[in-house]
Amino acid sequence: MWKRLLNDCCKKSSPQVEYEKSVEVLRAVWYGFLRILAQLVFPAFWRYRSFGRENIPDSGGVLIVSNHQSYADPLLIGVGLNRQIHIMARRSLFHKHVLFRWLILSLNAFPLNNNGSDVGAIKEAIRRLKRGNLVLMFPEGTRTEDGSIGEIHPGIAAIAKRSCTPVVPAVIDGAFETWPRTRKLFRFGPAVKVAFGRPLYCDGSAEEFTKEVASDMLRLQSFLKSKC
Repeated sequence: MWKRLLNDCCKKSSPQVEYEKSVEVLRAVWYGFLRILAQLVFPAFWRYRSFGRENIPDSGGVLIVSNHQSYADPLLIGVGLNRQIHIMARRSLFHKHVLFRWLILSLNAFPLNNNGSDVGAIKEAIRRLKRGNLVLMFPEGTRTEDGSIGEIHPGIAAIAKRSCTPVVPAVIDGAFETWPRTRKLFRFGPAVKVAFGRPLYCDGSAEEFTKEVASDMLRLQSFLKSKC
């Protein structure tokens, strides 16, 4: 018993553990700074509003699944939340400028193959969820071409089941008009809204659960369009 306690103490005080703790503290400070900056800057660009933030649990792993309208979507989802989000992002983004790569890594992003079939990324998402993190996923796989919500990838059910975490549907409205995939720069002024739905649990088949998530996302989209 004493040997085990001694080993535990040594592990807890090891340089590697202390380094990892320091990195986490610095990451939290950096993330908090950027979130406050975004909260100050966003009103100058867009008329931003969010709804249903109370549906995000205060602790524990949560998989947020959102429609994908623009490059700004991760910021639009994360800016109104009190918790850090971990973003599943397409792998090609990590091969851009070294500073951009550093930025997205510092904001908890991790790569996913562009075709969406990436066992390693799915395992990483499950690992982060089991550690109690918020993970953001865009299950359409790519940005919308016309503003509508596309087909939802059924992989969300497997991630939810294997991580034993709830799925919170989220919908962004107005970002497509602000920054469609055909524009290199965004437009100033349009209203941009985000809504978070109730947590869903995958108790049935993957097909049924995917339909339930898609249905809630369409309902949230209708709700946002009713808001001026």
